[in-house]
Amino acid sequence: MKVSGKCIIKSAATFGIVGIILGAFGAHALQETLVANGKLEVWKTAVDYQMIHSVGLLFLGWVLHSSDIDLKNNWLQRSFWCWVIGIFLFSGSLYGLSVGGPKILGPITPIGGVLFILGWACIIPATKKF
Repeated sequence: MKVSGKCIIKSAATFGIVGIILGAFGAHALQETLVANGKLEVWKTAVDYQMIHSVGLLFLGWVLHSSDIDLKNNWLQRSFWCWVIGIFLFSGSLYGLSVGGPKILGPITPIGGVLFILGWACIIPATKKF
């Protein structure tokens, strides 16, 4: 499924907003629980990776929206999807584990991490279009 630069920018903004909210929620409303369970750093890692990839998405969307790059550039599209799914799997599983979610979430985290890596790797062949 192809997405436009504008759609990617909106996705980046949405993930950024949610990341800020979850960061604040973890630092305030959940802090006592996260500290008691020894999961505060896990929560922070989830927020950090979500925010880093939100900024990556913002840049990706900006490049697609403001340049002559063909929106059919499959490598940039793949990067987008890897990062979006990676945020859900990596950060989402860490959020869940932090609040006592099922242990099955543990093996999902590295899948999200691999998707983050693949998303960055997809940018390399995409540069042939620049």
